Amino acid sequence: MTHAHEAVWYDELPTPIGRLRLVADGQGLREVWFETGRHQRKPASHWIRDAAKLAFARIQLGEYFAGTRQVFDLPLHPLGTPFQLAVWRALARIPYGSTISYAEMARRIGQPQAVRAVGAANGRNPLPIVLPCHRVIGSDGSLTGFGGGLPTKRFLLAMEDRIARGDLFAMP
Repeated sequence: MTHAHEAVWYDELPTPIGRLRLVADGQGLREVWFETGRHQRKPASHWIRDAAKLAFARIQLGEYFAGTRQVFDLPLHPLGTPFQLAVWRALARIPYGSTISYAEMARRIGQPQAVRAVGAANGRNPLPIVLPCHRVIGSDGSLTGFGGGLPTKRFLLAMEDRIARGDLFAMP
């Protein structure tokens, strides 16, 4: 849990999907927030806006949106329950340009009956894009809920598919 005296920094990053708010503490990147969408919050009063403290994440996210980075190498510090952390770790192992179902995700964490709980944990992912929850879709191939909205999920999947195929110039 965060203590009021713990240093927490934030900054905003313009991207093709709107502004992202990045939040980090001394252990790593803690949160990525969409400008619009579910789970909106304001920075806590003790947080400090500091672009330099978030440069490590800004650079890699910029490379991701430029199509030159497919795997993030960032220190991460998401805060969640042990189950949520297990789901979020599994998200990091979904390859760029591919998708899996919630049922497959539940199997991958060794809890095949926990499909709904996996969906709930996926929906509370504090590090979207970095931990690619947009790559989890319905068993029927449908795009299901996403904190940044379905148009954003559609954009990210199309961008990754296009880049994974080597089509760097086509629009998503």
